[in-house]
Amino acid sequence: MERTTAEKEFWSDNQKASETMKELELLRIEVGEIENTEKRIEEISGLAEIAENEKDAAEIEKEIGKIGEMMDKLEFKTLFNGPYDKNDAILSIHSGAGGVDAQDWAEMLLRMYLRWAEKNNFKVRLIDESRGGEAGIKSATFEVEGPYGYGHLQSEAGVHRLVRLSPFNADNLRQTSFALVEVLPIISEMEEVKIKPDDLRIDTFRSGGAGGQSVNKTESAVRITHIPTGLVAACQNERSQAQNKEQAMKVLKAKLHQKFLEEKEKEKMKLRGEYKSAEWGNQIRSYVLHPYKMVKDHRTKYETSDAEKVLDGEISEFIEEYLKFAAGKK
Repeated sequence: MERTTAEKEFWSDNQKASETMKELELLRIEVGEIENTEKRIEEISGLAEIAENEKDAAEIEKEIGKIGEMMDKLEFKTLFNGPYDKNDAILSIHSGAGGVDAQDWAEMLLRMYLRWAEKNNFKVRLIDESRGGEAGIKSATFEVEGPYGYGHLQSEAGVHRLVRLSPFNADNLRQTSFALVEVLPIISEMEEVKIKPDDLRIDTFRSGGAGGQSVNKTESAVRITHIPTGLVAACQNERSQAQNKEQAMKVLKAKLHQKFLEEKEKEKMKLRGEYKSAEWGNQIRSYVLHPYKMVKDHRTKYETSDAEKVLDGEISEFIEEYLKFAAGKK
């Protein structure tokens, strides 16, 4: 790949060149991690041969523990073996049954994912957001950019259920709320699905929100509808109409690609006689804050009693358990 980047015509296709450079950087990081681990093993092996006392042995044992952690990280990366796991991701959150509580729950999930992204050095760009009338959000869509963005977040797709004492209920009664999380890989080119300009309806409107830079004073927001499928993508958080259109197209491509994959899988399952439609309410994870505290993933059976920590973005253990679970099913 490095030889390819040195070729004269490499930058004639900017988009392809950028994707190649991005993949090359990922590979360089992985190779560097493997080489560093091998180097430490050699160093510790050398020290072990000349160890003279208990203090030396204790230091070596400590270093072996660090090497074990390095090996665990390398092993974890082997779980990212899907065709789109290296891609950036688009994540959408939609409030479900539960009224204002559900909208507040959707915003809690949004904060959880933003905190996770911040802690793990992923870049986030908000694409679209619809605020609730009293509190919370009706929906939000954002892009997560970084190594294996989709690989990490694919575990989050599905219905998330919250049980708590409602802060919006005068009697402070227990309330169950639902929110749907959609996770899509960002696809630059789709060989399977071709988008014809005549199949698109593009509408412009004024952006919502607090404004600034005249963002909600002009029709800069863009909504794109794919007429044959009825799929819709919108963006209103960029400064110009052109930027919003570009982001909306990115989301639409991801949705079309996902629809293609789902229909392909549906047909395959029908032939096997196994297909069951996904129904709303089949939650993948429950977050219980009352009468006890617990977060449980219903697919992997992994659970923790530290619900506050999870809602503050500490979801990496759930992600890892799901990837192990998914790898075991393949």
